[in-house]
Amino acid sequence: MQILVQNSQLSDLDIIFQFYDLAVAYQKKVFNKHWQDFSKELVEIEIAEKRQYKILVDGAVACVFAVTFNDQLIWGDRDHDAIYIHRIVTHPDYRGLSFVKEIITWAKAYAAENQLKYIRMDTWADNEKLLAYYTSCGFDYVGISNMEKTEGLPKHYEGISLSLFEIKVG
Repeated sequence: MQILVQNSQLSDLDIIFQFYDLAVAYQKKVFNKHWQDFSKELVEIEIAEKRQYKILVDGAVACVFAVTFNDQLIWGDRDHDAIYIHRIVTHPDYRGLSFVKEIITWAKAYAAENQLKYIRMDTWADNEKLLAYYTSCGFDYVGISNMEKTEGLPKHYEGISLSLFEIKVG
């Protein structure tokens, strides 16, 4: 099995949104919160800026994720020297292949090449199963961010609390 992390292309837009729809359906089944719609423009910008990625397994898209390099509204004063991972979605046919660990391996190399000190991510503060999973993947839990200002973030960030995770690189 060949696993490859690549930048997404505009031609992947439909697949990315199919994955988001699958993720929302899954979230509704297993948790009391779910993502709201993402704008096509947001994802197009991420693709143009080379911040939207896909994981291929033997040539097929198995997972998608996005990154950013600043996350002031979520991380506040700690927003520096980091790559932030967002919206990891694994296609149901590929669950169990530990793509978060694959993304961490990729992000460590990216961070080292770009002199970044942290790999960071967030999730709903009350999603115990996901919190345990992220720490089992090597992330340190570093606290909670209560979302008050959310202008510019997707709608599902309004009025929520997020658990924050990071891996110190190097």
